Amino acid sequence: MKINTQGADWWVRLILLVCASTSVLLVGAILVSLVREGLPALWEVSLSSFLSTVWRPISFVQEQFGLAPLILSSLFVTMVAGLIAVPLGLGAAVYISHVARPVERERLKPSVGVLAGIPSVVLGFFGLMVMAPLVKRVFGLESGLCALTGSLLLAFMALPTIITIAEDALRSVPNNYIEASLALGASQAQTVFRTIVPAARSGLVAASLMGIGRVIGETMAVLMVTGNAVKMPESLFEPVRTMTATIAAEMGEVAFGGVHYHVLFLISLILLIITIAINWIAQWALRKSQLTQ
Repeated sequence: MKINTQGADWWVRLILLVCASTSVLLVGAILVSLVREGLPALWEVSLSSFLSTVWRPISFVQEQFGLAPLILSSLFVTMVAGLIAVPLGLGAAVYISHVARPVERERLKPSVGVLAGIPSVVLGFFGLMVMAPLVKRVFGLESGLCALTGSLLLAFMALPTIITIAEDALRSVPNNYIEASLALGASQAQTVFRTIVPAARSGLVAASLMGIGRVIGETMAVLMVTGNAVKMPESLFEPVRTMTATIAAEMGEVAFGGVHYHVLFLISLILLIITIAINWIAQWALRKSQLTQ
């Protein structure tokens, strides 16, 4: 009996194409739904309300939907988290990839994986019960629920992503680069920081951006430890509220199809656009690093 291998190959290719396209289709569906539910807010709310610094979605006098405090608080907390996580993550990746002994590497890599698998709500409880009291005691604050606590917690959450991608980028540097550097008399430290790290620069940038993109959309952790005060971020030691925390805290209480409902979807759309932009830049940097190696 003769089997039609061409027909079988066509079906297998079609099935694999559908599987590969699932993520793209899901992102497209999410984007369409957010646009459909979020764009009406642009016609229902005045531009002056969006540009104000007051978030008062429920009021008997005049509702205010100032997005500036929410967007700036999200960017503020994420940027501080990046300033903490990027040096730590890149340093850990350098150590694991080219400095640590095999026994140390075998112990450190699983630990990074475990950290990546911890649920965000568990990290939120850790931040609420351990980090917030510690920040309050160290800096003499009235409350440890502030932007600094949220930034520290987000930095811990970004570390696994940064370490994993950065380590792959560092280990993909060709061995002849390393051998040539050592043959010219360079020490191990000189080889790492003057040869390997510059060669993997684009990959390290991609790792940093991927880590930042990972935490900018985090919800539960920041909802639990940042204090949830809607105000312009002025200090690390003051409470703030991010876009994700606002959506999580208020979406369950809004009237379906109302103005507040559409504004929350508009915030979700803005957050998705920011995340896609960060990930696109990271992917571009990652492709550039692969082309240069």
